[in-house]
Formats: sequence, C-alpha cells, structure tokens
Amino acid sequence: MTDEFDRLRNNPAAPPPSKAARTRALSAAMQAFDAEEKNAGRTQGKNWWHRQSSILNRIWSNNMITRHHYLAGSALATLLLIPSAAYLTFELTRGGLPVTTDIAVPSPAEAPVQQAQKQKKGPEVRQQDTFTADEIARLLNNGGASGGGAKRSTQELASPMPAPMAEPVSPSSAAPLASRPAPQASVRHGNIAMLDTVSPQPEQGRDRFANADPNPVKSVATDPVSTISLDVDTASYSLVRRALMQGRLPDPDSVRVEEMVNYFPYDWPRPQSADTPFRTTVTVTPTPWNAGTQLMSVAIKGYDVAPTATPPANLVFLIDVSGSMNAPDKLPLLKSAFRLLVGKLKPADKVSIVTYAGSAGTVLEPTSASEREKILNAIDTLQPGGSTAGADGIEAAYKLARQAFIKDGVNRVMLATDGDFNIGASSDEDLKRLIEDRRRDGIYLSVLGFGQGNLNDSLMQTLAQNGNGTAAYIDTLAEAQKTLVEEAGSTLFPIAKDVKVQVEFNPDRIAEYRLVGYETRALRREDFNNDRVDAGDVGSGHTVTAIYEVMPKGSDAVLSDPLRYGKPSPETSSVPASDELAFVKIRYKQPDGDTSKLITTAVTQANSVRDFNAAPQDVRFATAVAAFGQKLRGTEALDAYSYGSILDIARNARGEDPFGYRAGFLDLVRLADTLKR
Repeated sequence: MTDEFDRLRNNPAAPPPSKAARTRALSAAMQAFDAEEKNAGRTQGKNWWHRQSSILNRIWSNNMITRHHYLAGSALATLLLIPSAAYLTFELTRGGLPVTTDIAVPSPAEAPVQQAQKQKKGPEVRQQDTFTADEIARLLNNGGASGGGAKRSTQELASPMPAPMAEPVSPSSAAPLASRPAPQASVRHGNIAMLDTVSPQPEQGRDRFANADPNPVKSVATDPVSTISLDVDTASYSLVRRALMQGRLPDPDSVRVEEMVNYFPYDWPRPQSADTPFRTTVTVTPTPWNAGTQLMSVAIKGYDVAPTATPPANLVFLIDVSGSMNAPDKLPLLKSAFRLLVGKLKPADKVSIVTYAGSAGTVLEPTSASEREKILNAIDTLQPGGSTAGADGIEAAYKLARQAFIKDGVNRVMLATDGDFNIGASSDEDLKRLIEDRRRDGIYLSVLGFGQGNLNDSLMQTLAQNGNGTAAYIDTLAEAQKTLVEEAGSTLFPIAKDVKVQVEFNPDRIAEYRLVGYETRALRREDFNNDRVDAGDVGSGHTVTAIYEVMPKGSDAVLSDPLRYGKPSPETSSVPASDELAFVKIRYKQPDGDTSKLITTAVTQANSVRDFNAAPQDVRFATAVAAFGQKLRGTEALDAYSYGSILDIARNARGEDPFGYRAGFLDLVRLADTLKR
C-alpha cells in the first residue's frame, strides 16, 4: 500500500482512469481497512506524534488533500470518496466515531506537574480566563469547538483511571468525566477548562428535590430571632453547574443558595485554638440590588487541624452498584473518585467496602490504607446490576464501621449513590429514622451523589442532615478531587457537631429582615438551647457564611406598617443594646461530646461599611454568589437585577484564585445570562 501511494505521489500527472488503477486503489483501501480492524483493540494516543486513527484519517490525510490536488476528480478519488463517505455515515449513525472536545493545556508554571502525571503531551491550546456571552452561546451551538487546539475524544475522557497513582492528581490535571460522546461546552473549573457533557435532555422529571419556599421577610417587632442549623454542604452548586453546562437553567428547587455560597473557600479570620473552634466575622454593607436595605454577612471560620494532628480514620465506602448506577457518570466516575481518596489516606487509616444492589454484601473487610493495591483492586471489581436495597446497605455499613471502630479516631460511612432506593425502607421518613438510630454510635455520614435522570437529591439531603453528615454532588473527576482530596480535612475530620446559629435583631435599629437561603435548615427558637435537637456538623477548616438582608428602622424599604398598639416588651438584658444592630450566638458540641458550648458576638456600627465596594473582597464575592443563587431560584427581590451586575461584582472581587473556582463561577454567570427565561 505504501509503495502504491509513493508511486502516485511522485507522479506529476494524474493516471488515466483505467480499470487496473481502479482495482489497485480498491485493493489498497481494503488492506488498510483490514489492518485497522486487526489493531482496533490497541490503546490510543501512546505517542503524540503517532496517534492511532481511523482508516478515514489514514486515507483522507492532509498530505493527500493539500499536496496532491490532482486526486480531485480522478477515478482514484472517486473510489476513495464513495466508500469513505458510506463508512463515515455508518459510523456516525451507530455512534462509533468519537466526538472531539477542546482541552485546555496547563500554564507553564503547571507544566512540570502535568508532565510527571501524563505519558503524552499534546499541542498547546489557547487558555482563557473568561468568555463573553456570545462565545458561550457559540460553544453550546457549535458543540464546544472554540478554535484550534488539541483534541481528545469524549470516550477517552470517560475511561476509568487505569492504574493506581503514586500521588493524588492536582485539580489542574484532573480530567472531567463525560457521560457520553456529545457536544461539549467548555467552562473553567479549577485550573482546567471543565468539559461537561451537553447531552440530550435527560429525564429531568425523575430527579427529586426538596420543595422549600424562599424565606419571607419577617418583622423584628413580632419575630426578632432567627435560628438555623449550620450547613456546610456543597451539592447544590455542582447540580447548578451541571445544568448550565448542559445548556439549561437548573430546577429552582435544586438551587440552595447557602450551599452555593459555602462552596467557595474564604479567607475569614481563623480561631486561635481548638478550645474555641469557631471565630465569627460580621460585616454590614449596603445591598447592591436594593438601595433601601443592608446585607449582614455572618462569616464563621472553623479551626483548621494540622495534617500531622489528624486522628486515624475508619472509613466504610458504602457503594450503590444497582442497575440505576450503570452510566459513565455514575459507577465509573464513582470508582475513579474513591481511587483519588485512597491516595490521600495514611497507613493508620482503615478502609472497608460494602455494596448494595438486590442485597448488601461486603467486598472488602477493614483493611489498612497501606495495602493500597488490595483496596484499589476491590474498587475495580465493582459492577452495576440489580435493584436498590439501600436500607440493607446502610445497616451493613454501620455494622462494619462499629466492628472496626477507632476510639478517639474518625469513624465515617461514605455513601455513594444516585439515591434511587427501591427495596426495604425506602421512604425519606423511614430512612431518616434508620440514620438517626445509627448516629448515636458516634459514626459520621458523608453522602456523595452521582448522575442524573433519577437523582434523589431530597433523600440524600435527608440522610446527611440526620446522620451527623454532609452531602456533596460529584459531577466530574475534578469535583471529586476538590471534595475528597483538596478538602479532605474538612470532608473527613469533624471539629464540632450539632452546630446552631441564632441571630437576634435589635427592634430599635432593625425593622425587618430576610434570611438568604437555609430554607431547609430552619430551627425553632427553642431548639437552640435544646441539646437533644440535631443540627449541622463542621469539619476541619470549614468556612460557613449566612447572609441576612435587613431593613433599618425608618427605611423606605420597610414593608410592614408599624403596630398600632405598641410592641411587645423586650426581654431584660444586663448588657446595654442601644448601639447594637444584632446579637449572634453559636452553640456547638465537641465531636465526642453531648453538652453544647456557647460563643457570642455583638454586631454594632463598627461592623458596618458605608460603601459596598469598600467591603472586604470575600464579602463581595459571597454576595455575588448569593445574588446568583437567588436569581436562579426566581427570588422576586432579584427580578430587576441583571446577571451583568452580578458578574461585575464577582469579577472585581475575584482576588486570589489558586484553583480557579471563582473563574469557573464567572463563566457560569455568563452562561446563565444566555439561557435566561
């Protein structure tokens, strides 16, 4: 075949369209096709200068097209074009040809890390921090092709991680997992350009989210106290990101504003010691979307336990291997995520694996994390099939956690599922009671959600909130890297449990208030001092922010008329409150304690900033995220506030962004602007 093409290339004139030429050309093409079929199982892309390609690329090469124009119109061109077109049509019809996507190449500073982790290196692609609305719209409409650059198939991206890694992958090199070959939209997440699948519309009606109405405006005269369970979950942000990446606005019920705000790390002042594990920073600023109100940002920073001081961990991976997990963005992504986590563990840690489908089973008995190969091999054996006996799996996982319980250590069940429980105790209330019974054993719970189409986010939130746990949604391998590697301390190691926040507003200074988010975390006023009432749990170094929109007394923005017959008598206090706007209280328990402790902070005019643009950078960025979440949720207060205004705040407050999370947020705001209702 090579000699035949060489002869053609060196011949300055096109051969006559003879029968012999037609026969030779057809024979060469068939030999090439047969050779390609024999090598179909070979690994692609071992060498960037000789990447395996299809027969179409071999025959219809740039060399033949650009250097030998005489082939056009010749008999040989006819022979090659017609079979090639038929083969191409067949492959596209059955979905056999990969769809290519743009991959951003790391910056020069990151190149040494990438070089050590990859066996090949592709040509550089233009990096960009931001996209215009037109560019994002073009990405969606044109399948993500933003110009030249290196291409990798979606099938290659979706492959499970092949071998145990010596070190965890950095966020800049963790490739996202695509659900199937489909057009892609590129939005930056971490230091890489995230390529999430813009796939055909899934069965959105089967995804289940808790329905909670936005918090109303409350009068301080009649309801001066707000009480919430502190929340550190982040699942909602990933759910919102996935929806936008697929070219659709998210389900409003999937948008939990507090989870979006708390997705990002903030540099709030840190507590000095573990004896007082929280430090509160309150900032009062003008509200960007309402000139007559103010925003009170209550930022809480948890004590950061040094890695050398973290206790040993007893982890039970409770993995859903039911038939509903049979999708590339479910079990394969789940397996890759847990491989990342195993690389972060220390030899003193223990790992067990329990799976559940038609029934629960133990795949790996408690094993030292030093036996890395044994654990990874157990993960690799997981295969989907059967219905979902979730309750049996939970029982088996907690039993194994008790069996390997580490005194003075961290004992945690890590449930990974799409939440589709359909055998045994499957109602939210039944599973809630089951989890409540098990949490008394001192075993924490993490819930990791995967996939879409039948995602039961409502159930996962119920399990996490009632099992001394947290919930995250893993939509890409980079998100798994963030949750399980970069934030492993806060994910795995709790510093406090049953953390509650109560804010009392001074009726002499504040007329009304509205809590932004936390609709599903509201507590009754009397729950604050009741140590039997369960609340949120906070991990090492976690940052948590709650934002109130407050209406100062006398403001034109106040909605309620004053009481005709006066106001209730204020409770007696030994502390003069005339200069106070509000009083913030935090109640928490030590991870192994049963009695709560109290931390208090008074909010005065000293906490106020007259100009929003003069507020601390993190306050402004958190405000932008809160505004974005409210707008996606359809909050009326944000109807007249544009995505462009949100983008301006976020861009000006981006600041240090080592992992690119804030740059990714900017891209999502732009994308939402193109999809607005």
